[in-house]
Amino acid sequence: MTAKYEAHGTVAVITLQNPPVNGLGFATRRDIAHGIEQAQADPAITAIVITGAGKAFSGGADIKEFGSPMAIAEPNLGTLIGICEAANKPIVAAIHTVCMGGGLELAMGCHYRVTAPGTSVALPEVKLGLLPGAGGTQRLPRVLGVETALNIIVSGDPVKSEVLASLPGQKLFDRVITGDLMEGAIAFAHEISATRPLPLVRNLKCTHPNADAYFQFTRNTVGAMSKNFPAPLRCIDAVAASTNQKIDAGLAFERKLFIELMQTPESKALRHAFFAERATSKIPDVPEDTAVRPVNKVAVIGAGTMGGGITMNFLNAGIPVVMLETKQEALDRGVATMRKNYEAQVAKGKLAQTKYEERMALLSTTLNYSDLGDSDLVIEAVFEELEVKKAVFGQLDAVMKPGAILASNTSTLDVNKIAHFTKRPQDVVGMHFFSPANVMKLLEVVRGADTAKDVLATVMQIGKKIKKTCVVSGVCDGFIGNRMIEQYSRQAGMLLDEGCTPSQVDKAIEKFGFAMGPFRMGDLAGNDIGWAIRKRRAVERPNMRYSLTADRLCEMGRFGQKTSAGWYDYKPGKRDAIPSALVEQMIVDYRTSIGRTPRKVSDEEIVQRLVFALVNEAAKILEEGIASRASDIDMVYLTGYGFPLHRGGPMCYADTVGLYNVAQAMKRFAQNPDDDPAFWQPAPLLARLVAEGKSFS
Repeated sequence: MTAKYEAHGTVAVITLQNPPVNGLGFATRRDIAHGIEQAQADPAITAIVITGAGKAFSGGADIKEFGSPMAIAEPNLGTLIGICEAANKPIVAAIHTVCMGGGLELAMGCHYRVTAPGTSVALPEVKLGLLPGAGGTQRLPRVLGVETALNIIVSGDPVKSEVLASLPGQKLFDRVITGDLMEGAIAFAHEISATRPLPLVRNLKCTHPNADAYFQFTRNTVGAMSKNFPAPLRCIDAVAASTNQKIDAGLAFERKLFIELMQTPESKALRHAFFAERATSKIPDVPEDTAVRPVNKVAVIGAGTMGGGITMNFLNAGIPVVMLETKQEALDRGVATMRKNYEAQVAKGKLAQTKYEERMALLSTTLNYSDLGDSDLVIEAVFEELEVKKAVFGQLDAVMKPGAILASNTSTLDVNKIAHFTKRPQDVVGMHFFSPANVMKLLEVVRGADTAKDVLATVMQIGKKIKKTCVVSGVCDGFIGNRMIEQYSRQAGMLLDEGCTPSQVDKAIEKFGFAMGPFRMGDLAGNDIGWAIRKRRAVERPNMRYSLTADRLCEMGRFGQKTSAGWYDYKPGKRDAIPSALVEQMIVDYRTSIGRTPRKVSDEEIVQRLVFALVNEAAKILEEGIASRASDIDMVYLTGYGFPLHRGGPMCYADTVGLYNVAQAMKRFAQNPDDDPAFWQPAPLLARLVAEGKSFS
């Protein structure tokens, strides 16, 4: 049973028991309906309480059924709410901890609602490209007022129950119970058991004094902020219907909009991302109950941009960190930068002064490797050069205690080689943070050939603790993200050779939805970093075709924003990218030197070549087992590389376009002699999926 029925004297208690968040799957809906029917048939029962076991009243739809026929199997949620409303005995929803989505819609279908303080209340469907589909847009405005309800629905963000209970005129909660919730709920049920008629949210009036002007204003505001997502505007339309239509018409209109949104590519992309993020923690050969190693203290080697950012992650999570540098001046600079970052948060009201002080108190610094020995995890963030890594890991092997985890923040280098710089390769793992490390969500966890399963499980757990999306990668040059970005950047360079300017390429891909185009991204990261990697790869892979414009740029000393000159010009202290006549002339001169005649390149071709380059390389990564699943690759690009969320990641986007169409475009690109025909041969996995009519998903 997923909903337990018990009689407490004259009060029947129906407890949802569908962990972890009491999702309202078919079995749970059926068992609740049976419980209500049983209570109504028992003459000894005078009232009913519905609550949830564990750490939630209900988190809403059961994600295991999401989008499947079982989600709408009868009794569907709308039917169940109708059963609650039609009951001839009062039903009290006893809400606690989490009350979201369908859980809140169910509670509003009950006659009364009591809550424990601290409950997170939300209608988060907009974050999946949807709107509440079981009456949320019609009932919430009736109990909280139009403006408060619309803010909750359009944002999808949780609000604490005591905040809502304090609003003047609110009708969502009949009582806030500060003691034992079930004792209070049963006592309340006794109090109201004889009250008739039974109150219904659907019977409450819903008005706004300046409805037309208010909804037009919100449409203008929300539309400007959500241009790639249709759901927020549809939420406004549905809430507007609550003010000018009777409840049944409003419910029908809401359902119509919900069904339409379910079919949009944006909602499909958001739902894909929702499930993809949860799948990243599942490692096929590492059981979920694998024992993890304790991580009570962390060491970070390097106080530069990456080292400082990595350190802040652990301080934010309350984990002590000792940070090592080779010179005191470098340590002082690193600590000063961290303080500056925290002080900016304090100034903006995002961090309490006491929290700032608590975090910095967890930090210690040293110039001696011997001071790191008692740490449970050490992460090196030193220069991206194998000999430098070798020196660092040799010293770590000598001083770190047995069982300590030795991690490298390398972005491209061979983790297996790094592991064998030590006598404990089983304890070595890659932890590739993305810059700025204290902000970016992605953490690539690189599994070496010898990495122990408990090391992998521990790093995944600690990554979650520091609020990262962790994706496991195998060992190859660049792992998942940077191996793919090499092909993306290579195509960007070839587009320059063929007639594009940096701003044309950037504008095309940014219009597609990327946060930043390849040339602006290079200027932000530092063009010298890519230059160093290309020099290494030129030795290892001499036959790979590249445009040399990026090398010419670096030879000019234009490393990006840090030098106020890269692909673009920058004014000191500002990040606005100003097209550079000097750079454009360099590109023209290079083009002439290789005998290339410029041609007009469409924005469509720019986007397809950049994105499909990612897709083709990703297909190779999948086939080689570097990534476990296509959705892991999507999470890397959504959380680490600015791929547009409304497109779901490169693999999801390729599925949306159709893999046959992707392969056909690639065959066209292969006919371009100025490009790289060999690269544009579809990867074996991609070709096989096309032949079988399948998709990456």
